[in-house]
Amino acid sequence: MADISSNFLGIKSPNPFWLASGPPTDKKYNVLRAFEAGWGGVVWKTLGSQVKNVSSRYSAVDFNGHRVMGFNNIELISDRPLEINLREIREVVREFPDRAVIVSLMADNNKESWHDLIKQTEDTGAHGIELNFGCPHGMSERGMGSSVGQNPDIAKMIVEWVMETATIPVITKLTPNVHSVVPTAKASVEGGTNALSLINTIQSITGIDLDNFVPNPNVGGKSTYGGYCGPAVKPIALKMVASLSLNSYTNKVPISGIGGISTWRDAVEFMLLGSTTIQVCTAVMTHGFRIVEDMIEGLNNWMDEKEFQTTNDFIGKSVPYLTKWGYLDMNYHVVADINQEKCISCGLCYITCEDTSHQAINVEFGNPYNKYTIKEDDCVGCNLCMLVCPVNDCITMLEKRKGSEYLNWLEYQKRGLPLNDH
Repeated sequence: MADISSNFLGIKSPNPFWLASGPPTDKKYNVLRAFEAGWGGVVWKTLGSQVKNVSSRYSAVDFNGHRVMGFNNIELISDRPLEINLREIREVVREFPDRAVIVSLMADNNKESWHDLIKQTEDTGAHGIELNFGCPHGMSERGMGSSVGQNPDIAKMIVEWVMETATIPVITKLTPNVHSVVPTAKASVEGGTNALSLINTIQSITGIDLDNFVPNPNVGGKSTYGGYCGPAVKPIALKMVASLSLNSYTNKVPISGIGGISTWRDAVEFMLLGSTTIQVCTAVMTHGFRIVEDMIEGLNNWMDEKEFQTTNDFIGKSVPYLTKWGYLDMNYHVVADINQEKCISCGLCYITCEDTSHQAINVEFGNPYNKYTIKEDDCVGCNLCMLVCPVNDCITMLEKRKGSEYLNWLEYQKRGLPLNDH
């Protein structure tokens, strides 16, 4: 059986599945339940100055009959007294010495506060620190959270403060509420951070009550921007993780991937793009801690199937396949193919292609059902028909190259070739 254990900056855990900083890691009771279920590590909910949370705090976006496609929260850092959190962290480390215990921190914006909080955290025996530079609500109005992550100079300064006193590994958690995560990531690496984690939540409004007109969540007739997470943000998170793996400066440090991870498949995708460990939050809030059992089994089985011995064998394996648009092969071409034995004659492919694409699908009415076939000369290989088809593998894309040589956009320009070859 494959070895799925993780070694992240010398922090060892039996598997790469960690709980992200959030409600599931707010107290000893939750963390013990998580470890008993099999989670490899946790990032304790952010500690800092005493705060008071509001009620209500959460909202969600449902889609096509599925609950919580996207999740929104306006909850702040831990509102429990610091001394209680520190005592419970110490107890958890003692009870589960084989698990990773990282503590998320957000001190006031001065060196002394950071130094003091770090020393108190290290006294618990915690294995690492995660700097919360990402919270997009509440704390950002106080000059913390995402207001730090959005300013590379401030982020670097705080990382430098932290590294002056930290003796355990430091992970910097990045905000996605920027045009690019690379500048702050680069600044954090320059400041001395040992690792990076991303993404934190994305500013959002998930919906509005059409009767009282108040956006969700409703706090006494008012609302505010919240932090968006859950399955809906996974594509954004994957892109941002990839951008760090592709950068020659930020890829010098390991990455802990976060954002919409619900299954072992999601986790593997993050690891293929460069993540060493995986952090999960929303999925356990909607399904409970025991989802890690399927994640562990799925990862084990997949690695055995692919004959990977350790996770290091495939971490970052997909990064070389990413390139700039201008380097894509213009001669590569695919066309759709409809398997008539699987087709249920719903007509979705025809409707979408006829109304919004390239009118590349033929329809023969009757017999007794409509029959749909592809007009190969008109098909541009956009994938739309395959994506909307409700039957798995009914529509597939077949390679029909338009030239034998690799030819990218830059070569097209250099040679002065015609762009419209239809």
